[in-house]
Amino acid sequence: MGERGDIIKTMHREMAERNIVHSSRDYAIYDPTHEHTKPIVGRVIARGLSDELNDRHYLIVDALDGQALYVDIGLGEKTGPMPEGSIIRITPKSVEPRQVDRTVTEIAAKNGGRYSVNLHLKYDPCASYDFAETHVRRLEAIRKVIGGARHELDGTWIIAPDHLDRAAAYERTLARQKPVIVDKLSSLSLEQQITANGATWIDRQLVSNNPEPTRDSGFGHDMRDAMKRRQQWLIEQGLAKEQQGIITYSKNMPSTLQERELSQIAGQISKQTGLRQAEMFRGCSVEGKVTKILDLVSGKFALIERSLEFVLVPWRPILEKSIGKKVSGRSIGDEISWRIDRQRGLSR
Repeated sequence: MGERGDIIKTMHREMAERNIVHSSRDYAIYDPTHEHTKPIVGRVIARGLSDELNDRHYLIVDALDGQALYVDIGLGEKTGPMPEGSIIRITPKSVEPRQVDRTVTEIAAKNGGRYSVNLHLKYDPCASYDFAETHVRRLEAIRKVIGGARHELDGTWIIAPDHLDRAAAYERTLARQKPVIVDKLSSLSLEQQITANGATWIDRQLVSNNPEPTRDSGFGHDMRDAMKRRQQWLIEQGLAKEQQGIITYSKNMPSTLQERELSQIAGQISKQTGLRQAEMFRGCSVEGKVTKILDLVSGKFALIERSLEFVLVPWRPILEKSIGKKVSGRSIGDEISWRIDRQRGLSR
């Protein structure tokens, strides 16, 4: 009770410093372990250190449902920077075994308790060698923390009968370090998005068939106001029109805004580097060196350069640690399958 009281006091102080008013009943502590806890969307009010000795951090979030929430995000290094005012989604960390664990268990059950990359490829001929290797890395991670699986010299793994229980125990260990998943939906505040020349999170909410539900209080109230103001800006830009109180949007409005922003950024890059922009079409390949990650209004993009040209591609986590490295990718539908040059071969 004393700890809860200190947390509520911290929330009151942070909110008061920013002139954000909530009734006391709207203050809550986010509990990711409760079975009925759902993901939330909100804006970051503050980030702080709750336990300096163990490097545990928290976020105070003004949620769309009108609540002000204290969220324990665990070890500071596990969650990247979250600027004040940025829009995020908080999701409880699952502590259930993953599909990769179930696949290993199934293969082992058919092979006398043994698992290997070769046995995996026989079990699923459509699987790639790289995909099977991800299962090996998972086994290695679980063995280091929980134990159970034993690695033989020939590359075979002896899988313990209680492997799924051990996988769940491993997930619980991870959850203690990082109890929630924090996804940054927009680095821009609501106010910055209203006149931003790019595809904003607000735009995607405006055209979504399932927009995030809002309550006319706190961040939810501000969100409704920002959406109205953004609609007026879109009308002025010729990307929306209002007839008899009903607002309709031009076809592919968010894509149009994204293309507008990328064209502007590409022009700046060409001027700075002397390189020309190359288009990325479906089904085509791209190769080059990742030189920069760009955090734009429309989202994060990677700048990939080669001798005479460059290409801007949607950012993916695999590219985060690849700055300065050569990569190759192939467009498959709306996604790009990447391979990173790690000097000792390419891996996904």
